[in-house]
Amino acid sequence: MAGTELAGAPAADTAPTEVKHLIGDQWRSASDGASFESRDPHDGSLLANVARGSAADGEAAIAVARDTFDSGDWSDLSPKQRAVILHRVADAVDAHREELAELETRDGGKTITQSLHAEIPRVAHNFRFFADYVAMAANEAYPDGDLLSYVLYPPAGVVSAISPWNAPLMLATWKIAPALAFGNTVVLKPAPQTPLTAHRFAELALEAGLPPGVLNVVHGFGGDEVAGPLTSDPRVDRITFTGSSVTGVKILQAAAVNHTPVSAEMGGKSANIVFADADLDVAVPKSIRAIFGGNGQVCLSGTRLLVQNSIREEFLERFVAEAAALTVGDPKDPTTFMGPLIEQQHLEKVHGYVELAQEEGGKVLVGGERLRDPARAGGFYYPPTVITGLTNQARAAREEIFGPVETVLGFDTEEEALRIANDSPYGLAGMLFTQNLDRAHRMAAKWRAGTVWINTFFERDLRLPFGGEGISGLGREGGQYSRDFFTEPRAVTLRLGR
Repeated sequence: MAGTELAGAPAADTAPTEVKHLIGDQWRSASDGASFESRDPHDGSLLANVARGSAADGEAAIAVARDTFDSGDWSDLSPKQRAVILHRVADAVDAHREELAELETRDGGKTITQSLHAEIPRVAHNFRFFADYVAMAANEAYPDGDLLSYVLYPPAGVVSAISPWNAPLMLATWKIAPALAFGNTVVLKPAPQTPLTAHRFAELALEAGLPPGVLNVVHGFGGDEVAGPLTSDPRVDRITFTGSSVTGVKILQAAAVNHTPVSAEMGGKSANIVFADADLDVAVPKSIRAIFGGNGQVCLSGTRLLVQNSIREEFLERFVAEAAALTVGDPKDPTTFMGPLIEQQHLEKVHGYVELAQEEGGKVLVGGERLRDPARAGGFYYPPTVITGLTNQARAAREEIFGPVETVLGFDTEEEALRIANDSPYGLAGMLFTQNLDRAHRMAAKWRAGTVWINTFFERDLRLPFGGEGISGLGREGGQYSRDFFTEPRAVTLRLGR
């Protein structure tokens, strides 16, 4: 398959690209011949016909990944040897950054600015970071007289990686990179809405020297289809998943039969708390990005905006004005801030929550209706939407909307703000804007969230643990936490001879 078939905007008479599974070194159609379409959420144009994998395709990919791992051709390499290849993969991503960014934007509606300058560079960084981390990671050793105890970190085996559509390649490689760096083999199932960058990345990885069978890619859906074996086959040693909490529970149930460890980063309904002493020149634009960045389709978004009542009117005036001024349109235009939502079904879900919020007593300050002007009528466009008048008990304030919809709540005291923030079944992230560092430390210590940002948003150090509490997830990845998950730590004790 030609690696540049998808580069550039397609002409009107260009035939759609065919996307197949990668199993070992073979590009395969679905075993039963089934396929599905990938369409551009900007205008509905057909981008690709994609192999719709069955359980048989998933089993075939697992079998190849298992055989490749057991052969030792990858797992027996030293960390430094694997790092050389993984750095070449990162180099290939950098060399094709514009191509990959365009694919990401066309397939998922991500703005070209975000794809080109944030997400695709992060793909390469994921590989470089974990390649180097594994090669330099320290191990424990405990001498005790004539006893010497130490820890080995052999790879776990075959990893099923199930990635979402909202940051397709970046989140896929957040799983692939550490799994491969620690010596595992991988079967990746990208989201069916966004298969294109996973396909192109797999091509580039093979061209960069990644041995066949180390990374396998299957496309399709969950349930009894291609994802079924990825979560229930006893030959799978680890499952790493990012997606909704509902799907995460199903994966955990399937994995429990074989006692397969699962790392799951799931939904969020994160609080963004703005105190009266906050620097509004920082808090307002950061809060805008925290909800409307990524077209509002970000699990970490600050979807519950808590503003101290003494500055609520001033803050909202500025916040609503900035939200109304955001450019919503063709994601391929570098001036666009927000592109379309992923698909019609999701748009209907988002708007349904806006209607529900109004039924619950909410007032829409800006947005609230699908954009239907001629320039955007062919896509799934929804504007930045800000809603006040709800309590934290309203469904629109408690359930994950996963769109550009902000619910604004008020509070008076630090204790009240923390109580509202923690009054949620989710616990993925939190944002806090204040100039009082004592308060910041107090709140971070008591906030039930996997990540807390203070006077910033979406900054990541890959050495830190990443994951959520409550129904937002299970387990942590990043740095040593990824090592713990993608390996089988083994204790070794040796009695030295006299």
